[in-house]
Amino acid sequence: MGELELISQSPDDTKKIGAIIGELTVQGDVLLLEGKLGAGKTCLTQGIALGLGIDDYVLSPTFVIMRELYGRLPLYHIDLYRLDNIEESIDLGLDDYFYGDGLSVVEWAEKAISIMPQRHLLIRIDYISDTERRLLLEPSGERYLELAQNIIKGYTNS
Repeated sequence: MGELELISQSPDDTKKIGAIIGELTVQGDVLLLEGKLGAGKTCLTQGIALGLGIDDYVLSPTFVIMRELYGRLPLYHIDLYRLDNIEESIDLGLDDYFYGDGLSVVEWAEKAISIMPQRHLLIRIDYISDTERRLLLEPSGERYLELAQNIIKGYTNS
């Protein structure tokens, strides 16, 4: 399945894209986020939380690895930045979240890509400028192709 692309003009725009994603997700969805430090992974997740109706402020869970927030669906916000090897990821019991009652969003997913669910939506965030970002949506599976297409439609119609 091919990549789909969105351009975010600002952090607010990135949150808006995230809100669209949050509105479209269903129980069991898995979103994998990749991008350099400061690219906007947590900003996108903040928007996802808004789209899920979560009132809590979303911080990067870097020091605790996972935060659980509650809205329309539970949001399992996982950050693998501090992990050094795949064995550490395996020991976290991530399957409980991936196949649980909520939406899993994994920052720094590339650190453990081999243990991520086969079906997911990978979102790569790249710098274009100080404020602009390119979001490449790479769906794996029909559900995620449909989700990616609906994200694009929701964003272009807003």
